[in-house]
Amino acid sequence: MIDIWQVGIVPEPIGNALAAQGLDKSRAVWLPPQGSFRFIADPFGLFHGDRFTVLVEAYDYRVKRGEIHYYSYDRDWTLLSRGVALKEPFHLSYPFLIRQGADIFMLPEAYQSGRLTLYKAIDFPKAWQPVAVLLDEPAVDATIFHHQQRWWIFYALHGPDGRDTRELHVAFADSLAGPWRKHSQNPVRTGRASSRPAGSPFEQDGQLHFPTQDCTTSYGGAINLLRVERLTPEEFSAGIVKRLSPEGWLAGFDTGLHTLSDGGGVTLIDVRRIERTPIRHLIKLQYWLRRRLEAMRS
Repeated sequence: MIDIWQVGIVPEPIGNALAAQGLDKSRAVWLPPQGSFRFIADPFGLFHGDRFTVLVEAYDYRVKRGEIHYYSYDRDWTLLSRGVALKEPFHLSYPFLIRQGADIFMLPEAYQSGRLTLYKAIDFPKAWQPVAVLLDEPAVDATIFHHQQRWWIFYALHGPDGRDTRELHVAFADSLAGPWRKHSQNPVRTGRASSRPAGSPFEQDGQLHFPTQDCTTSYGGAINLLRVERLTPEEFSAGIVKRLSPEGWLAGFDTGLHTLSDGGGVTLIDVRRIERTPIRHLIKLQYWLRRRLEAMRS
């Protein structure tokens, strides 16, 4: 079995996810299908000029190393351009976007590099350069935001026994580039129901909310929205206020939902189907043989 994810754009504000009826599933605009043994996931986007650009993790099971790709749309949701935004010798995913003044930054997951690196757009969305290392840890799905005169990062940590699905960590700083300090209560939250970040924090009715993955039955099975009650360098408390399930978004993609992100009046989501095909064993063998040949040549 392999996971196949697909990304949708919902032209509604993220706060509508908290409403009784939730986001209007019928309004979703779906990014192009990726073909066999490929998927796109972890969408983050923003308006830049006359375009709305979505950054995603693009993954090919034959390569097994994620890249960050972009898809740019006009305001009528017609796809205008697409391409590679960032490629590294290690896996990349979860391209969290930050706008600060005229600058655009990206904080992609790169846990295989052992650190969390901030990139700045030098030609959005096609070219990026690293500008700062925020954490010397294998951070997973790091989510950065400004709240109450401080910068905050919510993140998981790669480790044994699915550590990245059962611990939520927090760091804070006075400026985006740091220095960053870790929360005194880390991990501030434990358990597979609502610890791994799943998209953009947002304020609704004066209260901070934060999407987390529900991994109780499977990785990325659904989203539990937290309402953050206390967030200081010494304290953290939050509770689940709503569960978002994958059902009803896209035919056949009803086994997972693991991103809910804010694009400035637009919401981005991803949903999953599970593909069962014997060819996956051949793909795994090809990947193993390719890695063996690369090791022999090095």
